[in-house]
Amino acid sequence: MTEHPRAPGMRDVAALAGVSHQTVSRVINGHPSIRESTRLRVLDAMQQLHYRPNRAARALVTSRSRTIGILSTSAAALYGPVSSIGAIQDAGRTAGYYIAVAQLSDLTPASIAAGLDHLLAQSVEGLIVIAPQEVVLEQLERARLDVPYVTLLGGPSSTARELSVDQVAGARAATRHLVSAGHRRIVHLSGPLDWFEAQARVQGYRAELESAGLEPLPAPEGAWTAESGYRLALAALTDPEVTAVFASNDQMALGVYHAAHELGRRIPEDVSVIGFDDIPEAAHYWPPLTTVLQDFTQLGRRSVENLVAEIEGGAEPTAVSLMPDLVVRASTAPVGSAGAGLHASPDVGGSA
Repeated sequence: MTEHPRAPGMRDVAALAGVSHQTVSRVINGHPSIRESTRLRVLDAMQQLHYRPNRAARALVTSRSRTIGILSTSAAALYGPVSSIGAIQDAGRTAGYYIAVAQLSDLTPASIAAGLDHLLAQSVEGLIVIAPQEVVLEQLERARLDVPYVTLLGGPSSTARELSVDQVAGARAATRHLVSAGHRRIVHLSGPLDWFEAQARVQGYRAELESAGLEPLPAPEGAWTAESGYRLALAALTDPEVTAVFASNDQMALGVYHAAHELGRRIPEDVSVIGFDDIPEAAHYWPPLTTVLQDFTQLGRRSVENLVAEIEGGAEPTAVSLMPDLVVRASTAPVGSAGAGLHASPDVGGSA
């Protein structure tokens, strides 16, 4: 029978680095007394030997799992949550933490409780919640968590544990851009209204039109998908007086493009279209899509920074609200223009 070679251990690393195995242990556990030159020598030896510390053994010794849990909805396949999760994983590794993800198959109280139990059973030291629905926040309150947590993407009101992009400001900037181009009948295609972001974007759309002395139109509810945007736009664009559409995300805006083409309405000559998120494909729509940029990467990174500061230093949780940016491309133009597109971007604000 062929014997498999023994996996390298801590003493092998110590021998190669010319240090004691206690020193290797201190490097692995981030002990502050280790000189930088020694730390680098140990890390180099670990890399040469392909040595990976035993996570379970280290947890027994240190009484810490160094694990952060992510609780996300099944809609985490959307661009925003995916980007934030990727940034959280990168920032977590940099900070020396493992990342465990529990994705909710549905939003029933039982499913949410099961997701939380799954993460807590892994002895997570903190939680990041990417599930911006009221039922999830209610379950968090009922769970009486004994670990720090933060929520991403915004709730109905700002709390100390919330990190978000200002959705109302983004929606107002999008609507203001269209109003400044002379559009007077602007329809907003809403995302699913059990999402806080969708609610906030409807709020911003209405507030901006009212401040301009214009009457908001009904905002039909969609489902974040291109198919949803297509169906809603087919109905909205039958009104010839509607000259602009603000879609609640870029996927819905893609559906608006399809509907406009099917109805023979040119973008932006006959109808201006604006989205939200600035997915990578938005610059490659034809015409390229005007949209609202959210910095999901910074949101994920800041969530880890805040959580680690609370876990390791007992820092008080502080709310973070990032300002979005309007990205002006060729899908918007002044009413009655030849389709030249607008090139001046209103000042929405910089990231916090």
